[in-house]
Amino acid sequence: MMNTIFTPPLCIQRYEFVIDFVKKNKPQKVVDLGCNDCTLLRKLKFHKEIELLAGLDIDSAVIRDNMYELAPIPTDYLQPGDHPLTIELYQGSVTERDPRTKGFDLVTSIELIEHLQFEDVDRFTEVVFGYMAPVAAIISTPNADFNPLLPGLTGFRHYDHKFEWTKVEFQTWALKVCREFGYVVAFTGVGQIPAQEESIGFCSQIGVFQIDRSGGDAPRLQNNVAEEHLPYRLLYNVVYPSLCDSNIFQRTLVNEVLYWAETLKRVWLEETCGVGEVESEQTDEEEGCSREGMDREESKTGEEQADRERVEAGGRGFEVENVEVGGEGRTDMGQEEPYREGQSVCVPLVRLCSCPRVQALSGTVQRLTKFLLEDSRVQLTNDGTAVVLVDSDDEDLECDENCDNTGTGRFLVSSVENEDWETELGQ
Repeated sequence: MMNTIFTPPLCIQRYEFVIDFVKKNKPQKVVDLGCNDCTLLRKLKFHKEIELLAGLDIDSAVIRDNMYELAPIPTDYLQPGDHPLTIELYQGSVTERDPRTKGFDLVTSIELIEHLQFEDVDRFTEVVFGYMAPVAAIISTPNADFNPLLPGLTGFRHYDHKFEWTKVEFQTWALKVCREFGYVVAFTGVGQIPAQEESIGFCSQIGVFQIDRSGGDAPRLQNNVAEEHLPYRLLYNVVYPSLCDSNIFQRTLVNEVLYWAETLKRVWLEETCGVGEVESEQTDEEEGCSREGMDREESKTGEEQADRERVEAGGRGFEVENVEVGGEGRTDMGQEEPYREGQSVCVPLVRLCSCPRVQALSGTVQRLTKFLLEDSRVQLTNDGTAVVLVDSDDEDLECDENCDNTGTGRFLVSSVENEDWETELGQ
């Protein structure tokens, strides 16, 4: 019934309210009480500031039916975050204390409290605000004052509701919480009908609680898991890949180098030799690689895509190690533009380091050189001057007589086959 009255549906509006709060306040540790089918957790896992995402529900079956939807997807391996994301799902009651729920930045309880027996509300209150003591909490519950506006409704909105608070009853409970546990609360909600009386309020009323810091920063509780009973049962735990893992960082950086080297090589060949203007018939394998490339492009942010288009357009003006790139295709560190050397196309490392993702990962040409020297997939020149060797396709090198085949630059880059990510993900 709610989904037909409100657009977007009321459940979506509640989730969006939480997401907007996360975007603004950037909590690192979030726990959702009464996580049910994990819909809110699936939405929150994409917010990179979150490092620990936990869910708790009394129904283990509903968690087991949905928990694997929180597993990492291929994009998480191709574009790992700066820090690891840990997701934990527990089966247990919100009226029990578990030390693993202490010290969270944000606790959410979306349409949960009304499912408790009324005598359990005080225990829920003490567990959340007295024991867990989060920096902030978002509590939503139906507004009984709104019920007469819902056509055909008799009794409570859901068969499992034990009570439904009016606007005054909810605010009375919330203000008592603030007095007893040192919080301040802001009242709001989601779901309104045009021309309704303002005194009725929202269909779902929301209290946003935050620790009262008027007397200074409140002390944070420390987890002491080893010394306390653990009533919650851990059903699911996963740690997402991140750049904090040195192996993942190395692999990500090298993949980005090879990707941008191939991109710069092909752009240079098209500009100087006219290669690539005529599409050839693709084999199944080539078509698959093309689809993979398209998928990768779609996963880039708008800023990264704009930078890539700038590179492909032959844009200049990147700064590398405070050295402005410009002039006759050179910098103070040597040749900056791709060039030909024998049967290979050479892409200078200074040029690669100006590519947005490579620069973000490596920082400087010197650091980039160090990382490439340590990777077995990268071939080096005989003099060991941090060079990546990539053989070009013969057809790419069959260019016009007027092509400049000379080059004096020091850095050599050419194509290496992409990693078999399906094999990687299957391990």
